[in-house]
Amino acid sequence: MNWFSEHLPILPVLLPSITAIVLLLIGDHGGDAHGSHGHHKLLWARRIALASTVLGLVIAARLAIEAGHGELRVYKVGDWPAPFGILVLIDRLGALMLLLTACVALPVLWYATGGWDARGRYFHAIFQFQLMGLNGAFVTGDLFNLFVFFEVLLIASYVLMVHGQGRERFRVGVHYVVLNLAASALFLIGVALIYAKTGTLNLADLALRVPKVTAPESVVLQAAALVLLVVFGFKAALMPLAMWLPATYAASSAPVAALFALMTKVGVYAIVRVHGVVFGAGAGDAALTVEPVLLPLALITSALGVAGALAARTLPRLVAWLTVASVGTVLAGLGLFSAQAWSAALYYMLNSTLVTAGLFLLAELVGAQRGEAATRLVPASPVAQPALLGLMLLLAAASTAGLPPLPGFIGKLMILEAASHHAWHATVWSVVLGVGFLTLVGLARAGSILFWHVRDDLPAGAAAGASAKLVLATLALLAASVALSVLAAPVQRYTQAAAEQLTDRAAYARAALSEYGGERAETTRPYRSRPETPR
Repeated sequence: MNWFSEHLPILPVLLPSITAIVLLLIGDHGGDAHGSHGHHKLLWARRIALASTVLGLVIAARLAIEAGHGELRVYKVGDWPAPFGILVLIDRLGALMLLLTACVALPVLWYATGGWDARGRYFHAIFQFQLMGLNGAFVTGDLFNLFVFFEVLLIASYVLMVHGQGRERFRVGVHYVVLNLAASALFLIGVALIYAKTGTLNLADLALRVPKVTAPESVVLQAAALVLLVVFGFKAALMPLAMWLPATYAASSAPVAALFALMTKVGVYAIVRVHGVVFGAGAGDAALTVEPVLLPLALITSALGVAGALAARTLPRLVAWLTVASVGTVLAGLGLFSAQAWSAALYYMLNSTLVTAGLFLLAELVGAQRGEAATRLVPASPVAQPALLGLMLLLAAASTAGLPPLPGFIGKLMILEAASHHAWHATVWSVVLGVGFLTLVGLARAGSILFWHVRDDLPAGAAAGASAKLVLATLALLAASVALSVLAAPVQRYTQAAAEQLTDRAAYARAALSEYGGERAETTRPYRSRPETPR
């Protein structure tokens, strides 16, 4: 194994962090780049950031290919053995999330170089720190380090959220920061409770130790699991913890809101890792602690999300509420607690993230051509490119609502099939199908106002808001969604294998704890065929 291959698992974290440091040293002054010197720095910052993000996409693709073969890549930082040292572990799910992050980040960054990055200071450095936090959360094998990467991506998001300034951004930004600080405090409380009863925070080690904690001590672990559900539910926008999201995303600039479409998926990922595996089936007295509440809350989230979209008065706020609705659908799949349902949820999550990010960019393209009305859903002057932008909105709407043969339809069909034998199957079917129909109604209403109910007494909007660079970046995200439909079979096989791999605690423990020895590493049978019992 060569040097590059040996250190490949840590590169998704190191690459953006090193890039961010280089950009800070160069001095990307963005909004201060009025002179030729400042403009020259901004050009170099753009080149370095784009090159780093392209390389990150290549690395993520290679890791996904390797993980697709069933290989668990473990990287021990400092060569300290687990569970004592910092562990990076990449399985199918982690690699899939890395690839999704890269596929969203590159078009969004390309879009931002169209002018948004020049409206504030150090945009590209903060963008790379955001990628570092996202990637780190997806590859860490330790619960405390998951908290650390949460804080990295949140601190970066605080700056990105107010990038370009504005009274509304600062007002919403204060609420966003305060609520996230409270969630971070709860995160530490949950981590402390788990450590107090298990003596470890390594996820593989926890998966083996939690089943051995019996009553009455297991009550503490159950309390910790519920506390962490509050934390992860807040990050994922699970009702009733999602009310902050629409205002925050709608107030952010288009590329920032598009990147933030990934942040809710960090919460979803954490729920899978912690509640689906560590506290999943076979976790002894603490098994499936959140099962009674996760599915109902997910369905409520989806229903209230689409209700908010129907009531939205601006296009960005409508898209933000649809983000909440899509998260509810994903979490509904996870709440079914089966490998088939998890596979369906992962597939649907890929599509919803790409389409939502594309819709945030598209909202700004449309608003830039509507004069003073901007993104408000009121009759205004006709846009300069109605055919192009209208078709893009139609494609995004069809996939979001779940019309065949687009991937939104495939993902929802997979979730419905997985729910067919569940006790809540009638409710799941009703909510998923009802939300899909109402999503179509909401987007059709918005499209008719934007492209049909126009005021002929006003001049057509300028086409400057839809330059080739901005359009291509938006199309790249929508095209990636279409590719999920074309490649549905291999992607489904991948998500199914990823879901099944999550239930195999033995393989995860062998990979993460093999050098530690002792009973933690003595796992010779697959978890799904014979669950471990407390000793």
